[in-house]
Amino acid sequence: MKKLYIIHGWTYMPEPWEEVIKELKSYKINAVLLRVPGLGTQSDEVYTIDDYAEWAAKEIPKGSIALGHSNGGRILLNMLEQKGSNYLSGLILLDSAGIYEPSLKNSLMRRMSKVFAPLRKSKLARKVVYKVLGVHDYNDAPDNMKKTMTNMLDSDKKLDLSKITTKTRIVWGADDRMTPLRQGKKMHELLSNSSLTIKEGWRHSHYLKDIKETAAEIAAQYKELEK
Repeated sequence: MKKLYIIHGWTYMPEPWEEVIKELKSYKINAVLLRVPGLGTQSDEVYTIDDYAEWAAKEIPKGSIALGHSNGGRILLNMLEQKGSNYLSGLILLDSAGIYEPSLKNSLMRRMSKVFAPLRKSKLARKVVYKVLGVHDYNDAPDNMKKTMTNMLDSDKKLDLSKITTKTRIVWGADDRMTPLRQGKKMHELLSNSSLTIKEGWRHSHYLKDIKETAAEIAAQYKELEK
């Protein structure tokens, strides 16, 4: 059976991906979910993108096909920039992070610990602020992972996608608000050996809404990479 390595995004509940993996078996694809340290597994460390790139390279055999959703895509792109485009035979990016855009939201996320320090004692106040900013995962994160998230956002400044020539299939939700479609188009422009599929009605984490549709799209992109 064909094998696909999946790195999930910034979530403390990667279990829904297991349902997608079960569905992929009907397409004769044996998918392996790699649980990101500090997210899928417990840790007190503060991680850098280099730490995650090295971790991914240890978990994924050379010549494999891998999929990254959101922050998982960022990790795989950095791995390829560091290890070389030939490290993977194919890459699927699903609403991937990795495009740097100065923004109020990102700036506030980076400074959250200092700016909102007076709110730390009020759980309700913190939730209101985070809801306005749309950063629920930040609210859930322990202090070490808040610092890790800042490291991830900052890493996009130095990521040079033009160096990556891996055969890549980009899938993007037209209604994605976390990583807007303009970022997907920019990623497609910078990755010379890529295609872009835009999915109408899809948001950032479509796998939570429709497992079968998500698996079908992944299987179709996997098949394209095998040609």
